[in-house]
Formats: sequence, C-alpha cells, structure tokens
Amino acid sequence: MLPKCLLVPLPCRAFPIKYNSGRAFERQDTEADPARPGAMGSKQIAQETFDEAVQENITEFEMEPEEAVREAVLQFESQGVDLSNIVKAVRPPASENGQRQKHQILLTLESLARAVAEQDVAQLPQQLLSLARMAASALRVMTFDDDIRVPFGHAHDHAKMIVLENDGLRVLIEAAKAFTDNSGVLSELCATLSRLSVRNEFCQDIVDLGGLNFMVTLLADCMEHPDVVKQVLSAIRAVAGNDGVKDAIVDAGATELIVLAISHHLGNPQICEQGCAALCMLALRKPENCSVIMEGGGALAALQAMKAHPREVAVQKQACMLIRNLVSRSREL
Repeated sequence: MLPKCLLVPLPCRAFPIKYNSGRAFERQDTEADPARPGAMGSKQIAQETFDEAVQENITEFEMEPEEAVREAVLQFESQGVDLSNIVKAVRPPASENGQRQKHQILLTLESLARAVAEQDVAQLPQQLLSLARMAASALRVMTFDDDIRVPFGHAHDHAKMIVLENDGLRVLIEAAKAFTDNSGVLSELCATLSRLSVRNEFCQDIVDLGGLNFMVTLLADCMEHPDVVKQVLSAIRAVAGNDGVKDAIVDAGATELIVLAISHHLGNPQICEQGCAALCMLALRKPENCSVIMEGGGALAALQAMKAHPREVAVQKQACMLIRNLVSRSREL
C-alpha cells in the first residue's frame, strides 16, 4: 500500500459502485475541496442515487425507513463515498399532502364498503359527501407545483391528463350538480375546476358542459356562504382567461353578482381579491365589457375594497389592475 503522501486524487470520471442487489449506480470522483478537511479524492453521489438506494432497501429487503437510511449510509461509507452533501432521510414517493389525501380517500372507501355490506343506509350519504370532497381535493393537489426537489414541475401535464384522459371536467360538474345542498363539497369542486382551467379549450369545455351557468346560479344562491363565494369567483376568474368565455360570463349576468359579492363580503379580503381579479379578467381586451362593469358599479366596489383593506397587498394589486383595464381602452371612463 502506498504512503498517504503519494496518493493523488483522480480526475473527474464516472465509475460504478455495486450496492446490495448488485445493481450498478453511477458515482463520480471529485477533486479535493480545500474548505472541507479529509475530502481529498473522495467520491460523491447525487441525492437521487442515495434516495434510490434507500427505496431499494425498503422495497426489496423490507426494511423500515429509518433502518433503510442507516443501511444505505453504512454501505456507501464502507465504499469510501463522502455523504456530506446528502440529505439522509427517506424520500417520499409523492408529496406529503398527496399521501394524506390518498390515505383519507382509502379510509372513506373502506367506510363506504362497510356501509353497503352492513346495509347501513343512514351513513351512506355522509360517506358519499366525504368521498366527493376528498376526491376533489386529491385531484387539486396533483395540479400543484410543490416539489422543490425538481427544477420543473409537471402540474400542467397532470391537469391535462385529468381532463383529457379521465374526463375530469364533466365528472366534477356532474358531481357539483349532485351535491347542490352541501356548501363544503361545492367549494372543493369549484376550487378544483379553477385549477384545471389551464388551457383555452378547457375553459370553453366548462361552458359547453353547463359549468358556467351552474357557477352563476351557485353564486346567486350561496351568497351567504363565504367559502363557496370565494371559490366560485376563483373559478370564474380562471375560465375568463378565454376571451370567448368572457362574453359568455357577462351575458350570463355574472358581473352584477360579482359586484354584489364584493359589496356583501367587503370585510373578507380573499373575496375582495378574487372578485376584483374576476372583473379584471372580464375587462381585459374587452372595451364593451368595461362599460357593463362600470355601469354595474364594479369600479366603485374596487375602490371600496381598497379602502377596507389598505394593508392587503393582494387586494390592492387586483383592484388597481381592474381600474387599469377599465380605463386603458375607454378614454371616456
């Protein structure tokens, strides 16, 4: 064995290191880091490689998560791998929020199965309500870009998959029509619809499926339910991204209801924000809609919202954008 003084770090190159099952993982030699003692010529691995090794321990060797992490650390360190750059924890297969939603849905399905098997008809409606809420929430979670470990998320692709491959818009709208007497379910369904309105044609599909008329009716009937009002306004704001749908929303009489919602819930900053944002979208590139909004008191409602919430940045921003859109193409306004 050569004396330590004669050891020279290898240039950067990739070489395989076998791990437990014999599968080769790609490693890299790295040059010495002068800021870290003992790092001369040490080998390093990527976080993904460590996570794969831990998952392999769990799936193939049936280890507990903590044991799998310890075993992976021992294996890599025994091969001279420097793990100072590695987060030594179990990487979840999906976001924690998504896992909780999945668990809740499974529990609800089990309860439904028991209710049917035991002919407990009294509990069945409540279980169906719970299932609808959890299912809508789970779909919505799939549209979040909340994984900080990747440079680019797949939320947009997930939304397209839900709509195009699973007929998600029709299912959600039909579910909303089936639970018109439950504000909690309606709020979840509208929130999910707004997250799926990611393409021009999806916004038009919601109108064609009767979703717009349903939302306008829902806004009128549930004006006393702040959660429903907020989510309906958010959904209207989302589908108004389609210029053709803007006209359909105005023709359906939604502008007056949006102004009414802002005035009725003036103390609620979230409703004021979503209401101003919805009117802002309707006014964008549509001078004729601007006149309708002005005549319906939209500008006054925005000013009242700004006065009511001087420290709410989101309210101030959306109200200012609304006023900007109202006057940008109509000098007389």
